[in-house]
Amino acid sequence: MRIVNPSFGLEEGSENRSDAADAGSTDWSRDAIAIISNSKPNARELLEGVRDKMSAHRATDNIDYFFKDSAAKPAPDALYAEVAENYKGAILALAD
Repeated sequence: MRIVNPSFGLEEGSENRSDAADAGSTDWSRDAIAIISNSKPNARELLEGVRDKMSAHRATDNIDYFFKDSAAKPAPDALYAEVAENYKGAILALAD
């Protein structure tokens, strides 16, 4: 799994330069994205705010929410499999 700090919407500069080696990377401006909550208090509100902000830069019809059953338990393997199979990137929330 590759963890990135997306910088879509920003003019390319030395700190967010793209290159051919990243051709398989997530295109945060159009690819399907999973938003995954850790089910802690306020995580839903945080994620809804992120999605709302993203709507100023991209269509959000292919951004889907996922929620763990409990903040005290890891996400089920099926959730990881579904996200890996159907989404190019994921945003995770850790909130309280």
